[in-house]
Amino acid sequence: MTDEGRKQDGEASGAPDEEMLTGEAGAPGDGEDHRATEPEGTDSPVHEEAQAGDDTPSTKAGPDDGPEEVGADSNPNDAPAEDLNEALAEARRAAQENLDRALRAQAELENVRRRVERDLQNAHKFALERFVSELLPVKDSLELGLSASAEKGASVESIAEGAELTLRMLEQAMEKFGIVVVDPAGEPFDPEFHQAMTMQQSDTAESGTVLTVVQKGYLLNERLVRPAMVIVAK
Repeated sequence: MTDEGRKQDGEASGAPDEEMLTGEAGAPGDGEDHRATEPEGTDSPVHEEAQAGDDTPSTKAGPDDGPEEVGADSNPNDAPAEDLNEALAEARRAAQENLDRALRAQAELENVRRRVERDLQNAHKFALERFVSELLPVKDSLELGLSASAEKGASVESIAEGAELTLRMLEQAMEKFGIVVVDPAGEPFDPEFHQAMTMQQSDTAESGTVLTVVQKGYLLNERLVRPAMVIVAK
């Protein structure tokens, strides 16, 4: 085979030419331009996230991060504790005031009770003081009448007159204290104020009428002290 034929065979056998070699391997300059596909002046999202992660501090608390410090001397529990202490002190003051008020009321009630007991005892002891003061003149009159009756020359008329005067004084003293005489002679029999001793046949009085008053009765402020002892007609 001639040299011209070998040359043709070599071209046909696929010996790599210079353009194919440069296209597959690529020149150094061309390869760098081919890798830089992003336009100049724009950043990819991945690149932005990386820059953001590098430049800005992370706001998430890590497992080793402690609670945020409020201050060197501040305590979140100080304010509630102070409020509770103030409320407790106020409650104690109110309780003490109520206790003092209750003790004063109890002492005042005890004083009132003692005064009432003393007044009641005095009322029992001295309830008849006024009545006794009214009876003293009656006693003096009786003594004078007895002295006069013992003298020589004393008449029955003078003694009777003194006794009537003394009786009148006694009745006046009794009326001042609400003592009323019950003398039902000639009145219908009333079992609430009268006590029948016996019954007698009478032609002059109606049946059930008081014929005779054996003993007078007495009322004290309209309350029966002693019923009148009477004889009733039948």
